[in-house]
Amino acid sequence: MLLGPLLVLLLLGGTVPASAHAALRASDPDDGSLLKSAPRQLTLTFTESVGLLDDSFRVLDPDGRRLRTGEPRHGRGGGDTARVTLPAKLDQGTYTVAWRVVSADSHPVSGAFTFSVGKRSLTTATVDTGPTEDPATKGLYNIARYLAYLAAALLIGTATFMAVCRPPDTPVLARLLRSGWWTLLAATLALLVLRAPYETGEGPLGSLGVDSLTRTLTSRPGAVLLARLALLLVAAVPLVRLSRRRQPPGWAGAALAVGLALTWAAGEHASAGIQVPAAMTSSALHLLATAVWLGGLTALLGTLYRAHPTPATVTRFSRLAFASVTVLVVTGVYQSWRGLGSWDALTGTTYGRLLLLKLAAVALLLGAAAVSRRWTARLATVDAGTVVREKVPEPVGGPPLPEAAKAAASAEDGHAPPPAASADDDHVPPPAASADDGHAPHPAVRRALRRSVLAEVAVGAAVLAVTTVLTSTLPGRAQAEAAAGAPAVVGASVTTVPFDVGTPGGRGKVQITLDPGRVGDNSVEALVYGPDGGIAIVPELRLSFTLRDRQIGPLDARLADKGGYWGNSFVNLPVAGTWEMKVTVRTSEIDQVSVTRSVTVR
Repeated sequence: MLLGPLLVLLLLGGTVPASAHAALRASDPDDGSLLKSAPRQLTLTFTESVGLLDDSFRVLDPDGRRLRTGEPRHGRGGGDTARVTLPAKLDQGTYTVAWRVVSADSHPVSGAFTFSVGKRSLTTATVDTGPTEDPATKGLYNIARYLAYLAAALLIGTATFMAVCRPPDTPVLARLLRSGWWTLLAATLALLVLRAPYETGEGPLGSLGVDSLTRTLTSRPGAVLLARLALLLVAAVPLVRLSRRRQPPGWAGAALAVGLALTWAAGEHASAGIQVPAAMTSSALHLLATAVWLGGLTALLGTLYRAHPTPATVTRFSRLAFASVTVLVVTGVYQSWRGLGSWDALTGTTYGRLLLLKLAAVALLLGAAAVSRRWTARLATVDAGTVVREKVPEPVGGPPLPEAAKAAASAEDGHAPPPAASADDDHVPPPAASADDGHAPHPAVRRALRRSVLAEVAVGAAVLAVTTVLTSTLPGRAQAEAAAGAPAVVGASVTTVPFDVGTPGGRGKVQITLDPGRVGDNSVEALVYGPDGGIAIVPELRLSFTLRDRQIGPLDARLADKGGYWGNSFVNLPVAGTWEMKVTVRTSEIDQVSVTRSVTVR
C-alpha cells in the first residue's frame, strides 16, 4: 500500500521545478542594469518573508573573484527583504550576484543576476546556482515529510476512532497507535537532521555538524520541529493509557492533536502570504479532518480484519467520516483559492496542475467512501434484523419433538424450550449463530465492507503523497505576484553558434552573450573559439537581428573588435519576441560563413 504512493512522490518530486514559496519580486540594482557609480548595498525584495543563511550572497567581480561582503541582513522593508553591504570601491565592469534564502514556509530558493558599473564587460564568472535542493537530500527530505503526514494521520485518526467509536478491544489498535507515534518521532528527527543540508543545497551528509544543527534549532523551521517533538513526548502518557483502555484522551488529547496540526500550519503554506491567521486555522482543521478520516479508516480496516465491530461502532465512524469530509471540503476550497489566486493558475502553473491531480484523487476517494457508507448501512440493517430474530424464537416446521427430547435440548443450551410449532407454520429457520460474534453470519457484507475500506485507505495514502508534493511547489498566487513585480530575475541570454567555412582549421564556434535579453538597449559580447577550443582571432564578425513576423530588421549589431572579443554595449531591440540572429564569421580574405539561430527577447 505504501510502495505506490512513495513512487508517485519520488516521480512527482523529480519533475517539479526548484520549488519554494517565496519568489523574488525586485532587486536593487536591477538585473542587467548599467550604473554610473558603484552601489554600497545589494537589496532583494521577495513576495513573502525569508530567512537568511551565512552564505546568502556571493558577489563575483568582472574577473570572477569573490568579493568580501558584509553579513546578510533584512532591509528596512522588513522580513521580505535581504540586504548585504558591498566593498567601498568597485572597479568598472560587470558583477555577478548569486543569492540563496529560505522562504517563510521553510523551502529554500536561489537565483543569480548581473549588474555593471561604469561599463559592461565580458565577465569570466560562471555561477551555477545548481538545483535549489540537492536531489538526494530533497528526496530523503520529502520522504520524511510524507511519512510524517502518514504517521500523524494514523496517530490522530486511531486515537479518535478508539475514543469516539468505541470499537471492541483488539491488539491491532494499540499497535497502530504505537506505530504512528514512533514513525512520527523518527520522521521528525530525520527532518531535523536533514534540515541544514536541505537549506544549503548540499548532499545528505554535507552540513552535518554542531554549527549546522545549532543554526537549524534556532531557525523557525527548527523551532516548529522541536515543538512537534515536545508535543509527541507529552502525548506518550495519554496514548499508553488509551491503548490499555484505562482512560480516553478527553480534552487533553484533543488539545495535543490541535497542537500537532498547528506545527504543520506554522511551517508550510499557511504561515506566509495573505490572511495568515485564517489560513493557519484552516490548515490545522484540514489536517485534523484528514487525519480523523484516513487514520480512522486504517483503524476501522484493522478492526474489520482482526475483530467483529458492532454495527454501532461502524455507524459512529460513518458519521464521523461524513463530518470530516464536510470540513475538508470547506477548508480545501479556501486553501485552493488562497494558493491559486486566479482560474488561469489552475491549468497554467505546476501548483494548479498538482491541485487538479489531488482533486481527482479526492473524488475517487469520495466514491469509495460512498460505497463504504452503503455497505455500512447494509451491515447495520442485517445485524439489527439478526438481533430481532434472536430475541423472538420462531417455531420450526416438522413433527414436534417428544417432551423429553425438548427438555434435554433446553437443558443443554440453557434456553427455555421454544413453543410448539403449528402444523401450518411455513417460516424458514434463521441462520445459525456465529461462534465468534454471537450474531448470524453475513460474510459477504463484511468482505465487501473490508474491500471498500481498503480501497479508501489506499487512495488516501496516494492523496497524502500528492499533498506532500503540493506543499513544496510554488503557489500560483506567489508566481503571479512575482511576475507582476520587477523584470524577471534571469541571467543573460547565452547562445553558442558552431560554424565551418569548409577549409582546414576553419571550424569553431561563436559564443554570443545578450545581456539582459530584454526589450530596449542590450549589450552584446561575442567570443570566437577555434577547433582546439581556444580563443581564435578572426578578421571580421558580423551580427544582425530580424523579427520576421513583425517585419523588423535586419538590425546590424555593429560589433567592434575589443581585443580578444567582439562587442557593442548599445544594441536596441525594440519588440519582444523570438528574433532570428544571423552570425557571419570571416576567417580569411575569401573564407566566410553565415549561420542563423533563434534568440528570445523578453
